[in-house]
Amino acid sequence: MAELRKDYILEKFVVLPPDSYEVKNDTKQCPYCPGNESMTPPSVLSLVVKEGMLQRLSDNEENIIENWDVRVFPNSNPVVTSVNENNYRDKPLYSEPAYGYHYIVVATPNHQENLPELSIDKWSNVLLVLQNYLSHLYTKKSVTYVSIFVNSGILSGSDIEHAHFHLMTFSMIPPIIESEAEASNRYLNENGNCPACNIISTESGGPRQILDTESYIAISPWASVYPYEFWIYPKRHTTSFSKISQKEFTDLALILRSTLGGMDKVLQKPSFNLVFHLSPEKKNSRQIHWHIEVYPQLHNWSGLERGFGVYVNHVSPEKSAQVLGSAARKEFGDVIGIK
Repeated sequence: MAELRKDYILEKFVVLPPDSYEVKNDTKQCPYCPGNESMTPPSVLSLVVKEGMLQRLSDNEENIIENWDVRVFPNSNPVVTSVNENNYRDKPLYSEPAYGYHYIVVATPNHQENLPELSIDKWSNVLLVLQNYLSHLYTKKSVTYVSIFVNSGILSGSDIEHAHFHLMTFSMIPPIIESEAEASNRYLNENGNCPACNIISTESGGPRQILDTESYIAISPWASVYPYEFWIYPKRHTTSFSKISQKEFTDLALILRSTLGGMDKVLQKPSFNLVFHLSPEKKNSRQIHWHIEVYPQLHNWSGLERGFGVYVNHVSPEKSAQVLGSAARKEFGDVIGIK
């Protein structure tokens, strides 16, 4: 059973996987490629696009779904586990079971197709699957928060090249989301409006805007931690990713394809992490204006960052927006057919 330990003093947590945990990196065969489905647990959801129709299927003992477009299955080497063990420690050494569910969402059957290269239709299908399975996971026992994230490239923490997402649940709200929700709630009480909506108003048309579409805006944040870091916000105030419309899916797919595609070309295929900052679905939780954050991994942190939480970014957000914006606008034009 994985263990979740809390720092002596700080609201900081670490997951200790069981002793049986090992990082698997078999480079001979990709377990996420079509034909290798037996190398993973059975799918809980296989999205098949056939004649323009979406079919939601799943593997069973007699049949493994082939010709899938998006495939969801339990991680064979999960960070958290759904094995229920009553193993708790209290002060001064607090720990609890790292209870949760950990799924892999394979975004495309094509091993050579990276996330920045996905078509709008493929992005829309992946986003739909993420939304559907996120809602499903919130119906499970002891799920307080569902995280969605991507590790792409060797510097991101990934050991498998094939494009995929992680869906991981927690019995607690992750500290960064909790801090963001508390700060947003405090800002709302003091100023009477949503801080994210204020960010959108401040950055729209300014030197840190990268790209905007009908429903979304991409910006280089004012105090970005990583070189070429960018965030994507819905323009309308919304706290629920689960309730965005099909039109908003298509528009989100467009801005993701354009910004990631531009980043991929101008930074020469960097490793990156992509995370969804979403509100907890529990109604009694503090809510945040959901958004997506992308962190290119271009260099290692020093002792200043690691030891003191003070970050040095050698690329200003304004320069980042200039470089990424030019590349993203070109990608946007290519995607929609405007040269």
